[in-house]
Amino acid sequence: MTSVVARFAPSPTGLLHIGHAWSAILSHDRAKGAGGRFLLRIEDIDGTRSRREYIDAIERDLAWLGLDWDRPVLLQSERLGLYAGAIERLKAMGLLYPCFCTRAEIAASLSAPHGDTQLYPGTCRQLADAERARRQSGEQHAWRLDMARALDLLSPAAEEMPDQGRHDARLAWHDELAGDVVARPDLHGDVVLARKDAPASYHLAVTLDDAAQGVTHVVRGSDLFAATHVHRLLQALLGLPVPIYHHHALLADDSGERLAKRNKAPTLEAMRASGVDGRALADHLRAGRLPIGFRVADA
Repeated sequence: MTSVVARFAPSPTGLLHIGHAWSAILSHDRAKGAGGRFLLRIEDIDGTRSRREYIDAIERDLAWLGLDWDRPVLLQSERLGLYAGAIERLKAMGLLYPCFCTRAEIAASLSAPHGDTQLYPGTCRQLADAERARRQSGEQHAWRLDMARALDLLSPAAEEMPDQGRHDARLAWHDELAGDVVARPDLHGDVVLARKDAPASYHLAVTLDDAAQGVTHVVRGSDLFAATHVHRLLQALLGLPVPIYHHHALLADDSGERLAKRNKAPTLEAMRASGVDGRALADHLRAGRLPIGFRVADA
């Protein structure tokens, strides 16, 4: 029987809050409860916002909660070669194209009167080869996945359902809460796999890292459920194993606003400084008892 391997993979762009604690505990206990391994991975390829002091704070917070993880801690910034190799492989398969559009240009195209979708409209997919080559030499660009071509390559006979897009039962995954799910990556359009300011998107990096680390169970928030459609496609394209998923509920404050760094949610560091017992807090979270001022977010 395969040993359970789970992970907690925060970005060091700020201090952790109780929602992070909730997710880390669920992942830790999923692994340790089955006699498996719990990994800590730092997703630090956002070079403009990632900070070493936040990595140190993450480790302090997890130790304060009484969680233990297998060493060494993996840093995404040390794995750029892995991401570059996957990008080159997908290019060789004819599945990527350079995108020169700025965010403002994309936003303008989506708000135009003729626009009836919030997906990237494929502006740069339509460029002639000569223009594409000319612009690549002098302009910054991202790399987008040609979604239609990827689906055709993977499953040319996939069933097309009116108003519902492409369905292929082979592109499926199992979620411990939602059950069996058939992936619909076409709902995301031509996603970015390498950004102008980063060597890999979240979609690509997390998929490659989970496979490389032998992660068998991905425990993460329900806000990332939709992203799994794209991750499942990348697994199929790159011949990677498919883990079991568990997309848990998120936490919110009393007003119903989901906890997030950008919303300045109360941090674990502040709770620790105020004298809160981290291990007791972890046990309360395991039992479903949230501190005053917090509740499970509406679905």
